[in-house]
Amino acid sequence: MPATVSQKLRKQERACGKKLTEALFCGTQSRSLAAFPLRVVYLTQSFSATEQQAKAPVQMMVSVPKRKFKHAIDRNRVKRQVREAYRKNKQLLYAKLPNDMQITLGFLWLDPKHHASAEVEAKMQNLLRRIGESL
Repeated sequence: MPATVSQKLRKQERACGKKLTEALFCGTQSRSLAAFPLRVVYLTQSFSATEQQAKAPVQMMVSVPKRKFKHAIDRNRVKRQVREAYRKNKQLLYAKLPNDMQITLGFLWLDPKHHASAEVEAKMQNLLRRIGESL
């Protein structure tokens, strides 16, 4: 774990892939927390030092259902808000994360209407603190 956490959201920090998504959302080892309008599903795994260089210790993905927002422009706005809130506050999670552990986060949007960015950021801080306490 680096001494200071970069404020960037690098490509290595984005979770992708069908196996990882299925393990996160359909697996039995994943846990979830909610702070309306966000819900986070997270999966913790231990990994070796060789894997540690290739992957980031925390990976994240954002999902906004089409059922909640019919227009892509609205879904993209919400995803942008969630990614920005995570980027600004990810140090809350990195500070509590053990060196030999990797965590995958999946953020889900629950509300069919928009929220202010400050409110989304406050809920993100709440979720990241609660995840850090449960590690």
